[in-house]
Amino acid sequence: MTAAAFWHRSVAFFAAHDITPIRRVLTDNGSCYRSRARAAALFVTGTEHKRTRPYTPRTNGKVERFNGTPAREWAYVRDYTSEQERRAALADFLNYYNHERPHSALGGRPPISRTSGSDYRIVFDQPPKPLDTIPQQLTFEDAVEPTS
Repeated sequence: MTAAAFWHRSVAFFAAHDITPIRRVLTDNGSCYRSRARAAALFVTGTEHKRTRPYTPRTNGKVERFNGTPAREWAYVRDYTSEQERRAALADFLNYYNHERPHSALGGRPPISRTSGSDYRIVFDQPPKPLDTIPQQLTFEDAVEPTS
């Protein structure tokens, strides 16, 4: 899946949970985030793209901190005998992380406390559903300049 396709799926997911609009997104400087397809996807959804300063991981500290948490509390705490078992454990961890695990930055509350009326739980029993429609204002061709 491309970063652009992931962006459209994310926008659709957030919209389905009444989290709109997405005004800005912060990413590192990976090539997938610098692609024309990604730029067009952000343009189409009206989202401003902010990038971290190169070689400055503290700028993206929340993401860096989150990435370390599943590594410590899920990925490396035990061996998994299959991909299905690993995915099930990931779903359990993410649901615990979002609904039960206290977060000091939120006064000991879990992240779900920051959304109103949502009780969404992650389930990995099936492959992700394809995005039926891409939220659009312009076409991809309208958003990308020709290369020649």
